[in-house]
Amino acid sequence: MLSAVVFRGDEGEVLRQASAVVGRPVVLWEIIGPHQAVARASSGSDVGTRPPGFDLDAILQRWSVPVPVGSRWVTAPGPTPEAWVIAPVRSRPPAPPPGGRERRSRERLALELAGLALGLISTPKTGPDASPTSQGMLVHQASNPLTAARAGLQLSMESIGRWVDLAADRRLALLDDLGQVLEDVDRTSELLHAMRESARAGMLTARGPGGGGRFDAVRVVRSCLTLERRLLRDRGVDLDFTTSLESTFVKGDSNALFDMLVGIVRNAAETNTGQPAPVRVQLEMKGRELELVVRGGKPLADLSKVRSVAESAFNGTVKIETPSDDTTTLTIALPLPPQREGDRRL
Repeated sequence: MLSAVVFRGDEGEVLRQASAVVGRPVVLWEIIGPHQAVARASSGSDVGTRPPGFDLDAILQRWSVPVPVGSRWVTAPGPTPEAWVIAPVRSRPPAPPPGGRERRSRERLALELAGLALGLISTPKTGPDASPTSQGMLVHQASNPLTAARAGLQLSMESIGRWVDLAADRRLALLDDLGQVLEDVDRTSELLHAMRESARAGMLTARGPGGGGRFDAVRVVRSCLTLERRLLRDRGVDLDFTTSLESTFVKGDSNALFDMLVGIVRNAAETNTGQPAPVRVQLEMKGRELELVVRGGKPLADLSKVRSVAESAFNGTVKIETPSDDTTTLTIALPLPPQREGDRRL
């Protein structure tokens, strides 16, 4: 029996980051019994049935990997229909590769980092009376292996750069791949830094319906569009983002803004003719409001949902203009609370 849900918390952010690196959907699975795996979270909303030819338990058994009940695994489709990239969720990094020479693919490294991040952000308990670790401490623990991973990537890049017996084109390709992983590690570190500062200030966004705190909307929009730009690029779609703003805080649910913008951008990349359309996103301040403008292809299929999120989560407004069948401009205005002096340091 398989089922899937989209997790809209920190786990969902980790899966979205990993998906942007590998260029394919990433799913978090949990082993609940012999030959039973349940999809607990995914990088998108399009996972809900068993992928063709996919049997997590059988694959791991074939690889002679122990499959204990309760273990969690991160998976992504490989380059061929029969191939899969799989990494465990754990709280400790794996042992260094034999001889210190990295042989894992870029996709495997990405899922290893995702599994490590997921293992560290889950709340550990050592007994029935154990108290959960603070969010700030968990973020701090997650940052340490990322820092070590970044240092290891830099050393690997330096070593590859000195390989005189490696063809120049192959060396450049390897350096480019590792450079992209390095960029993703840096973006994840920035996200963890923001979470740590928010935890320190006691402003972590509430997960419950209607809950919310202050968060940097510019950071959330940049993070979302960075991930979506990579995914759209594979489809030949140009995504352009312009803003003159730095840290600008709004009150509400940061995850709601992220998920809403993902849906808007992906819809804007489509047209009624089926051809991809360029997407233009602009973020600017208009008086006491933060205005997010998305220009692209066909109108939203579910405008009422976007309007509901904007109004209920942020007390904002939505305006849509459709000058032609394949051109749509969506404007979301979010009210700005008073900006604090400390906000600029977050």
